[in-house]
Amino acid sequence: MSLLRNLARRKLRSTLTIAGITIGIWALVVMSSMANKIGALVEGGSNYYQDKIIVTDATNVGVGFGFTPMPLETADRILAIPGVNVTVPEVGMLLDPENAGRGFGVPDLVSGGVANADQGRETFQFSVSSGRLLTPADEGRDVLVLGADLARKFGKSPGDTMNVRGHDFEVIGVLEPTLTAPDTTVMLPLHAAQILLASDLPAIIQQGVNPRDLATQIVVYPDPGMDIEALAERIEAEVAQTQTLTGSGFDEQIGSATAIFNAIILGIAAISLSVGGLSVINTMAMSVAERTREIGIKRAIGASQFATVRELVVEAGVIGLIGGLLGLLLGAIAVMLANRAGASSGTILFDLTAGTAIFALVFASVLGMLAGLIPAWSAARLDPVQALRYE
Repeated sequence: MSLLRNLARRKLRSTLTIAGITIGIWALVVMSSMANKIGALVEGGSNYYQDKIIVTDATNVGVGFGFTPMPLETADRILAIPGVNVTVPEVGMLLDPENAGRGFGVPDLVSGGVANADQGRETFQFSVSSGRLLTPADEGRDVLVLGADLARKFGKSPGDTMNVRGHDFEVIGVLEPTLTAPDTTVMLPLHAAQILLASDLPAIIQQGVNPRDLATQIVVYPDPGMDIEALAERIEAEVAQTQTLTGSGFDEQIGSATAIFNAIILGIAAISLSVGGLSVINTMAMSVAERTREIGIKRAIGASQFATVRELVVEAGVIGLIGGLLGLLLGAIAVMLANRAGASSGTILFDLTAGTAIFALVFASVLGMLAGLIPAWSAARLDPVQALRYE
């Protein structure tokens, strides 16, 4: 109670200091939640690419996604290379080319492939929240499985009809959230995706192309124990007009850029918190000056230096904790509102985890205690006699 009374003595100064901490923690919570979302996307990508090689046309500019048409026979040419165990041709494209690049994160995609063509080699497994996954028997049918974000964005569930690039498909399943690319992906049977891809080609090219001969990427599963990086180099050397992407390549291209982006995000939050920390130092220094006689009396009747430091540091820690709680509350509200606003378009920007919330509270308390340590140590070193004479 005495601690709260001490804070109440200087309402305006304590309020402004708590506000400084609140703003800093608010920034930390919001920015960390954004970093969590980005990190989840990158981690999901790393898990997906770690045991395979993605082969695309050499002119393809996407990272991890093949959009440039290539001959389906490329899969057979790659399969003939020693060290290759399974090849799976796929077709990928943007769900809405006109809105490409307008959102944040992974764009809405269309992905077509033959179910179970990996022969059990795929380790990144999907599960459905409703309906079912695609099966080999779905080849030739106009059916699809929706990622969790797209199902929410378009309000679709199994049994509904969805138009994909001018063609109607029956929704047969909705995936469980993965926090990565499948959440924003429409999954089609291979032939259905090939037809969509062919319809995008110039009319003069469509006349001489069989849709069944098209792919945009080949997923390559190496023989067990094979050096993936060496095999990727061999594929590029032996199969003309191809480029490869491996798990380490994905981490190098995306992971490094993400690390820089996250550092910028957290740096902004750190600057905000630094301002809050300076406010605590100022508040506690003024508190010590105002309570010099009180501290002198306590020291004169036997209070130790440690007890004096502890009292003031705990007081500073409470200031930090209150600011942390308010900042966490405001940050959680901001994250919730932003995600709710983006849910209609499938754009979920933030992921507020329990770890982030706990870290924010602990960090705010520790920041307050550290900021109050210098004024507290100065107070503990006051000479009791001089403190009693202080005017």
